[in-house]
Amino acid sequence: MDAQHFERITAFVEDRLRPLFDAETGSEHGFGMDDTSRALRALLNTVRAAAAVRGLAEKRRTADEAMRHIIDQALEHNWDVLRGIARNWEDHPDFLREFKRHAWELDEASAAPAES
Repeated sequence: MDAQHFERITAFVEDRLRPLFDAETGSEHGFGMDDTSRALRALLNTVRAAAAVRGLAEKRRTADEAMRHIIDQALEHNWDVLRGIARNWEDHPDFLREFKRHAWELDEASAAPAES
């Protein structure tokens, strides 16, 4: 699993959330103290926190086996958070099939062309 997977799924989710912060939807740009604004901020912060894995993905390349296992667990957890959020829009035309896959399935798909 590489950072590009995270970049694609994060962009997809943020593209779905960004319009919800627009004044045309009745939002106070997410800065209001109503429950909807609070929920939007919480969701957006969750997405951004789960997507902040570039450093982990880079360290994985040089990590020893024990550390790589821990990094893999962290990447898998963050991917599952983003995957769960993205799947709310499975019917959206920009939804990619990879957003439904588990982290280990992404690794297998990435490795498959190299084995040919």
